[in-house]
This record gives sequence, C-alpha cells and structure tokens, in this order.
Amino acid sequence: MTTAAIPSAKILQQKDFLSITDISGEKITKLLKLAEQIKATHSLGEQYKPLQGKTLGMIFEKSSTRTRVSFEVGMLQLGGHALFLSSNDIQLGRGETVSDTAKVLSQYVDGIMIRTFEHEKVTELAAEASIPVINGLTDLSHPCQAMADLLTIHEIKGTLKGLKMAYVGDGNNMAHSLMMACAKTGMDFAVGCPEGYEPNSQVVELAKEAAEQSGCKSEVFRDPKDAVKNADIIYSDVWTSMGQEAENEVRLRAFKDYQINSELVKYAKEDYIFLHCLPAHREEEVTAEIIDGPHSAVFHQAGNRLHAQKAILVDLMA
Repeated sequence: MTTAAIPSAKILQQKDFLSITDISGEKITKLLKLAEQIKATHSLGEQYKPLQGKTLGMIFEKSSTRTRVSFEVGMLQLGGHALFLSSNDIQLGRGETVSDTAKVLSQYVDGIMIRTFEHEKVTELAAEASIPVINGLTDLSHPCQAMADLLTIHEIKGTLKGLKMAYVGDGNNMAHSLMMACAKTGMDFAVGCPEGYEPNSQVVELAKEAAEQSGCKSEVFRDPKDAVKNADIIYSDVWTSMGQEAENEVRLRAFKDYQINSELVKYAKEDYIFLHCLPAHREEEVTAEIIDGPHSAVFHQAGNRLHAQKAILVDLMA
C-alpha cells in the first residue's frame, strides 16, 4: 500500500485567512498541495493530528450546512475540537463589541472561524484578535469555498492554468472570490450577469490586474452565452442569497435568462464540468438535468470543503 506523505504544517506563515485578494497565487498553490496531501493521508486511514489539544471557536450569524459540518469534522479529524457559537448564544448578538469579543475569545481558543454578513466585522475581528481568524463567509467574500473549488478542478482536470471558468448569475461574494482565485492561478474567468447585478467594481479591477500578471483574462459579460463560450468549468449560485429574501420575486425576473440549462451549456467545451456552491434551487439557476447529470461535480466539490479547510486550519493553527 502506498503511504501518503505527511503534510508540512507550515506553508503560508500567515495569521489570518480572510480573502483570496490577500493571498498570492504561489501561496494558493501551496495550500492546495497541502490539502491534497491531507486528503490522501485521510483516505489511507492514517492518523494525522497536528491540532491535538487545539480549539476553534466558530461564530455563526448566518445558518450553514457545509461550513459548520466541514469545520467541525475537520477539527476533530486533525485532533482538535470545535465550539459552535451562535450569535443568539453569545454576547456579540446582544451588543458586545467585535473588539471585546475578539479579545475575550483570544484568551480561550486557538482560532476563530466566523460566518457573517458584513465583511468589515471579519476584518475588525482579525485586527483585534491575537489568534488566527478565518472567514467562513461574508456578503463580500467566500474564500474557503473558492479553495475547495480550485481543489476540485485540479483533481478533475489535472491543472488550473490555462482553463476557463464561466460564472453565470449574481455578481455576489462567490463571484468575487472565484474571479480572484482564477486570476491568481492563471485561469480565464468570465462572469455573465444582468444589468444591476454586476460584481463589486473594486474587485473586478483587482482581478483584472491580477489576471494580467498571471497571463489570463477576467471579464464581465451581459450575455451568458458570451461568458460560457469555450468554458471548461461552468459555475452557478442561487439567485437570492440569505438576507435578500424580500427581493426574491424581482430577482427571479432579472435572472430568468441566466439559467444553466441544456441550451446554454452547448456553448461550453464538450468535457465541461458544472460546479455549484450549494444549496441549489433546481429549475431556477440550474436545471435538474445539469446539476444531476454526468458533467456535474457538485458533491465532489462539497466534499472538498473538508479537505481544503483542513489545510487552512493546519497552516494557521498547527
């Protein structure tokens, strides 16, 4: 039986994991390699517990399936422990300042993961804490999901550089993290979105600059067919995210021509893969035929949340 190499516990030497914008392409590549090593070690049933005795505090102001389970299981498998801290159960939800929360938790735990709304809350928490802080999701950014996506693409395609990802739908936190991740790893990236739902203009400019340095392209299109043309990966997300429920009817009308279906995927390469960060609304942003079809890798992708995040945890906390 082949024995997996025991991963190195020190790769990035970086205190926090807040945004793909903060991380170089080289560091992303090293983290992905670490994730692959950890995944191989786990698949062979070998013990790898560099976080023995360590505790991760997990603050949730947004509900979650994949983020909570993958971080909690990841800490357990790495030898550590995770604490679920709902905003309804801690004083942050009753008016305690982010600064005070950061300083108090720094006395108790070895790292903090937070899933919340305002990105500024995460950056303030990181600035005030003396321990690593991980962004589990904000309205601006979803870097842990993007790392799992890159890991999935690399495993299926064998490379990242030179591929093209097409993201169709709302220019949201997922679009932001993916466009930066592609730009920094040499992947072309194209967004197809309706007017009024474009990605953040600052993120778009940063992605274009990073793409130029990596020798690839980062573009925004109005017509989804232009975005999907010759794509190796097609990516979609829900049209109405948490906190936008009041806009649902308006959004359904705005995005009706941006569904991933059998007609749209004809513009992609024949061996394209379909990704979705989940949860998915079948027959809205994607038809069941596509998400449950042979090109879909959404559950492979969801499983890689565990392995990508284990690499982040090891790097920051080991």
